Amino acid sequence: MAEPLRIALAGLGTVGAGVIRLLDANRELIANRAGRDIVVVAVSARDRTKDRGVDLSPFAWEDDMTVMAAREDIDVVVELVGGSDGPALTLARNAIREGKALVTANKAMIAHHGLALARDAETSGVALKFEAAVAGGIPVIKGLREGAAANVIERIYGILNGTCNYILSTMEETGRDFGDVLEDAQRLGYAEADPTFDIEGIDAAHKLSILAAIAFGAELDFANVDTTGIATLRAADIAQAEALGYVIRLIGMAETEAGDGGRPALFQRVQPYLVPYGHPLAHVDGPTNAVVTEGNFSGRLLFQGAGAGDGPTASAVVADLIDIARGEIGAPFSVPVADLDKLEPAQSGHRVGRRYIRFAVNDRPGVLAEITAAMRDAGVSIESLLQKGRPEEGGEVLVALVTHEGPESCVTRALHLLEGSPSLTAPPLVMQLLAT
Repeated sequence: MAEPLRIALAGLGTVGAGVIRLLDANRELIANRAGRDIVVVAVSARDRTKDRGVDLSPFAWEDDMTVMAAREDIDVVVELVGGSDGPALTLARNAIREGKALVTANKAMIAHHGLALARDAETSGVALKFEAAVAGGIPVIKGLREGAAANVIERIYGILNGTCNYILSTMEETGRDFGDVLEDAQRLGYAEADPTFDIEGIDAAHKLSILAAIAFGAELDFANVDTTGIATLRAADIAQAEALGYVIRLIGMAETEAGDGGRPALFQRVQPYLVPYGHPLAHVDGPTNAVVTEGNFSGRLLFQGAGAGDGPTASAVVADLIDIARGEIGAPFSVPVADLDKLEPAQSGHRVGRRYIRFAVNDRPGVLAEITAAMRDAGVSIESLLQKGRPEEGGEVLVALVTHEGPESCVTRALHLLEGSPSLTAPPLVMQLLAT
């Protein structure tokens, strides 16, 4: 058997400790599949004294993780610290510059700096792998780069954040409001103490931009992901969706379309969608992720599983290490960086679909007429309308409507007509209806 693949591990949280446990528990199986042993040589974390439930005594300890890449007894650096910049980025750059392969679960760093890191990795002739950065243990990146490699991917979308999916499916099951369920999610460990990145859709947007780059052979463009989170959703929205035959899920959606001059443009959006009961994503509950790809020959492919956690994420990290042990480098984004297309961001106004629009308004005469007049003047055709009072909130009324199919620009124009109206007590909520 060949010489062992020697790794340095930065970050000993749940995933880092999970990698050590997995390498130990499945050592013989991993060696047989990789063609050689994979061994941890050095580790680094903030607190040397913390009990992480694994034996760290066989490994060299580095107080400064950024210097691990310079060790001559290391082949691969595994970065599990997180953060788009700072020490994680310094370590990544150092590793590649020193000719070491890099494996990371850091979606923020890849979304912001992935192109530069990939370019440097190509120059150094080393692997850059990040399967664990998207959807935990689900091999969606490998599925795109390898399993669906012969296909033109027409669309990719899915549930990319387990925290949001837990909150939404729990609201659906219990009828409770967002804030109440969020507190439960934090207590159970599904949500961070500061849940902003999750509930505002930023985490899902990081992941979507990575998937879009691989699926469409495009340069990463996180800055142009149109992102809306779930914090303004109410239990009444969940109930109304259910009455219409839908569930609400935070969906990341990406596809290419014809832009100015006929050149392809890239559409990327993270937003709560109404998902029909007949769609596979409607049945994805709890802290689970699911990604749908649509290829011109493969048709619809569904990848589903645990989107986070020590076991699933460690599984994805070690799968990348096995690839490296086999000598499989490959282009991080399927094709060399120089061959990635620089796609313009797609405009959304012409996109045709049905939409759910919810207004919170004062309970007074004429409000409904004001809303319907704005819809009429903007060319929005209303399919159904529901008015529901909330006497516990001082006479506030929720008005929810579903539109017929029409361009997004008409809805935007209608909401512009209603801007500043004293009838509205909060900004309107708009959600797309996902087609089957």
